[in-house]
Formats: sequence, structure tokens, C-alpha cells
Amino acid sequence: MTAVPLAAETVPERHYTHHEGRGATVHRSNPVVIHRELTTLDVRPGMNVAEFGTGSGYSGGLLAELVGPSGTVTSLDIDRYLSVWANLIHFERGLANIRCFTADGTVGFPERAPYDRMVAWCTPPLLPKTWVDQTVDGGLIVAPLPIAAVPNMTVVAKIRVIGGQPVVEAVFTGGYIEATTSPKDNLDLPGRWVDWENRIPAPSWISIAWRERDNWRHTGARTALKLLLKNAHTEPYDGPEADWPSWRTYAAATGGPQLTMAGLSPDLWAIGHSTPTTAAVLQQDATIIADAPDSPSLAVLRGWLEGWESAGRPAPETYTPALIRDEDSQAISGWNLRLTR
Repeated sequence: MTAVPLAAETVPERHYTHHEGRGATVHRSNPVVIHRELTTLDVRPGMNVAEFGTGSGYSGGLLAELVGPSGTVTSLDIDRYLSVWANLIHFERGLANIRCFTADGTVGFPERAPYDRMVAWCTPPLLPKTWVDQTVDGGLIVAPLPIAAVPNMTVVAKIRVIGGQPVVEAVFTGGYIEATTSPKDNLDLPGRWVDWENRIPAPSWISIAWRERDNWRHTGARTALKLLLKNAHTEPYDGPEADWPSWRTYAAATGGPQLTMAGLSPDLWAIGHSTPTTAAVLQQDATIIADAPDSPSLAVLRGWLEGWESAGRPAPETYTPALIRDEDSQAISGWNLRLTR
């Protein structure tokens, strides 16, 4: 049995996720993907490890077990309620090698750097340079990263730091809640890149990759969202049941500046094409929604879908990843992850 399953036998998952003093926490990841990411991270005894996104504390408990008494785990969360409770639960279990801090993880935590390993359970807007700078040469970072500047377009990347530069070794399907500068109180709305949001008569939102060409009143985003909501043309997608992780990765790699994501119905995302005057998206329930049957955006969307089917609905792992240095970001310096075929 490998290290992570052995650690999982020792760490009581439900004690963290449904602690009798705190109650159940919704800020937690599926144990299956936690185990997958930690296996990819290749944590060894004695290592110094940082995690971003404390959550219930369960992943930190696993890391504490993996590094052993000679190792150190630093866990960061923007939500103080989560970090202080996780500290208490770790203390109750007698763990002395892990500490949780309330902090913005996108800037790292230099006080306890350098780190042999970093893992993130939340998605930054790009790979932060601070993470790379705080990782030892040869160290690993496993984190979800956006592959386009719209919400929910992510993969999980395994990144090796070599000579102070990040190198992507693998990508695979996955994604987590967006990293934000304050605790997120609305889990139904993306944490970034929402260009217009309606709250009445029902919640809806849109994200347009061409936002920099929109005006300060967000007229283009508002119009595109309205076109998808009011008197819209709908038709069923005639292909097989949509493989959403494959489709969103293909759309991110293909869609360019007209790529659009929207939330038109509760719990349903939609991905497609838009302009200031046209819009068309494929919703997760396999419904195509467009401003008109002859919409130019609908023609483009059909072309994307045809290309996706012709390519065999490729998995994220089959794309070629590249990290592109972002010189324009005013908030976080780092690298954007992009995929090509």
C-alpha cells in the first residue's frame, strides 16, 4: 500500500469534516481527489510542506502524517473560522508538526519557507511567482490553475521548480473553489471574472473573455446575458451526452477572446461564444441556447462542437501545457497556464 492510503487509515476524515464542536463544513474537497493530489505531490518524511486552503483540516491531517514528526506542514486559509478550528482539531489529535494560519495564500507564506512541496485546494488567477520563489529547487507544486480567463475553466497541474522556473510535468482533470482575498459567502457565484450578474427576477451571471473591449457600463456583457435569457432560441445538442471536463478544456483551448461562460439556471454552467450583439452557449444539460436560430455566435459554437467531436473529445491530459509569464497583472505576478493541441 502506498503512503497516502496508509495515512488515510490513520487520519479520521469524519472527525475533521463533521467535528462535533464545529459541525459539518461545506468548505471541503472530495477525499478521492485529495488522495489523488497528495499522491501526485509525492510527500516524504521530513519535508516542509505548504497547503493553500485549510478547509476542514482533513488534508492537513494527511500531510502531517506523511511528513512525520521530523517534517513541518503550514496550512493557510483566508477564512479565520476554518483556520482556528483546524488548529484546534489538530491539537486535539496530538499533532505538533502542523500549524494553520489565516492569510491570503496567493502571496505564499515566506515566514516558514522554503517549501519542498506545495499543494492548493483553491484556484488562484494564475500561478503566483511567490509560490515558485518559496519552493526549493527541484520541489513540486500541485495546484488547480485556470486555462482561460473565465470561471471554472481549470485543470490540476503538477509543476516542478527547476532553477527558479516552473515546468509543467502533467495536467489532469480537476478544479477547486477560486482563491479570493476574503471569505467567500456565496458558493453559487464564481469568485472572479463575473462581468455581469443579475439577482432579480432570478440569479444569473456571465463571464466574457473579451471584457477589456467592453465599456465601463458593461454594456456588452449585459446585452449578451440578456440575449441568452429573454426570448432565446433553444435546441437540444444532438451529440452524445456531453463530457463536460473534456468540452470545457477544448473550449478553453479553442475559444480565444470570444469565449464565454454563463450561469443561466441554478447549478448549471454554460460555455460558448459571444459578441456585443450575439451569444450562444451549450449548457450542462445538453441544451444549446442562442439569441436566434441564425445567430453568428451559434454558427461558431456549432463549429467548435464539431471540432471537439472530430478530435474524439480529448481528455485534458492529452493537451500540451505551457506557462506564459504574465507581465500585465496588477494584483499577482506569475504565469498563466494555457493548453494547445
